[in-house]
Amino acid sequence: MSLQFDFPANLNAEKFIAKLSEKVDVEFVTRQFTLKTYYDSFDWRLYKNKLTCELNRSKSESLLIIRNIENNGVIASTDIKEVPKFSKEINSESISQILNPLLNMRALLPICNLDYVNIYLNILNKDKKTLLRLLVEEHELLNNRVTLIPIKGYEKTTEHIVSIITTKLELTPTNKSLLSSALRLQGRKPNDYSSKININLDPDMRADIAIKYIYSHLLKAIKDNEQGTIADIDSEFLHDFRVAVRRTRSGLSQLKGVIPDKINTHYSDFFSWLGQITGPTRDLDVYLLNFAHYKNSLAITIRDDLDPLYDFLLFKQRKAQKELAKKLSSAQYLSILSEWKTFLKEQAPVKPIEPNANLTIEQFANSRILKSYHRVLKQGNKIDENSPSEALHDLRKSCKKLRYLMEFFQSLYAEHQVKLFIKNLKGLQEVLGDFQDYAVQESTLKLFSEEMLLKNTSANTLLAMGVLIQNLNGFKDKARKDFSEKFHTFSHTENQFAIKRLLTIKD
Repeated sequence: MSLQFDFPANLNAEKFIAKLSEKVDVEFVTRQFTLKTYYDSFDWRLYKNKLTCELNRSKSESLLIIRNIENNGVIASTDIKEVPKFSKEINSESISQILNPLLNMRALLPICNLDYVNIYLNILNKDKKTLLRLLVEEHELLNNRVTLIPIKGYEKTTEHIVSIITTKLELTPTNKSLLSSALRLQGRKPNDYSSKININLDPDMRADIAIKYIYSHLLKAIKDNEQGTIADIDSEFLHDFRVAVRRTRSGLSQLKGVIPDKINTHYSDFFSWLGQITGPTRDLDVYLLNFAHYKNSLAITIRDDLDPLYDFLLFKQRKAQKELAKKLSSAQYLSILSEWKTFLKEQAPVKPIEPNANLTIEQFANSRILKSYHRVLKQGNKIDENSPSEALHDLRKSCKKLRYLMEFFQSLYAEHQVKLFIKNLKGLQEVLGDFQDYAVQESTLKLFSEEMLLKNTSANTLLAMGVLIQNLNGFKDKARKDFSEKFHTFSHTENQFAIKRLLTIKD
């Protein structure tokens, strides 16, 4: 039995109370202005997991509530004055256990507000004893609703009131969250941002038009994450910003002959510069995000000796972040990005002269993906236990370029086949990425230890860092050993046939 009901459009709270009072003894308790603020991460991690997080503030209380979005049921709640930036700072074990695994490093952000009036009522018997409590939400722009709050032992009263309000007053049972309606009032909708590429291309679309469409999608991702990156709201804004920049750079380097070479080169240089200026901050973000893993890799007796490294990293990250914020607010950055946007909006020429511009996007995609795939196979087959680290690094970059091409053009191919191919490629990428990350972290931490030595860092901290560097070297060696198995899976003959079937290429 539902305990929540929507009012018909023509029924306000005053009329509802008056009509209900004709049927039963209604006691008015209090009337309070309430502000409801919904929170989620920028990429909607709670909504995607069918949860809402709302802060309800009135004169008498400030309550944080986690609800199931499908039935609007309360999962957990706690008294709280302000919602902290990160869920791990919430002083409620029940809520932290729900939010922390989902949000991880992402900040809790207010996504919309809803102001309304809460009216608390009691249903009384002849002896003026409370049998049932009601909460009426009076909204200015949405339908009003009422929630019944039963009292143990008086279930028949609850059933009686449900019968009255549904048959006599024509209220409708509901289990819908108000989130979608509140967002709609503010011109938004759930899941209006995702870091994933979701581009639907017509296979017969001309290549130069389709490529501009792809770049425009990536530009939107850059702009979506721009202010969050400048403000350093959480580390994922910069991560998604850099991914969109890398994808654009990859497109400009691989999808040539569709836009004029001069323009292609100019913006290749610009996005390369963007990659360079965002690199130091992102690297330091990664070290800070991995710090708990670093500590846990050490013996318990020396873990706390590593803490000064965190302070050192945090100081460098804040300095690098300030420098990055200045560059992303500079006239150089803003003007060139604006020029790029203008170029992408320009109407395509009727008769383009670039060699690949007149191909259909399916033809162009097939040729680029196949070429990139063969490059990955060629590089991977040359790698053995004696190959230098640079060979694995080069292969990683080629895998990343192939992955981006598959993501750009995935709508052109059978969905299940694309997903399977990307899954196999991702497995290879991950082991190559681990190898590269451990190698870079090992090298960089050696430089940090030399820098910290000059700052009179304690010997115990330097020793702990030495152990950590040794551990990273071990992790790197394991990743290298795992490479052969992953590459064998990826380069298996069946997968080579699968890519040809995917691209509809005959033997």
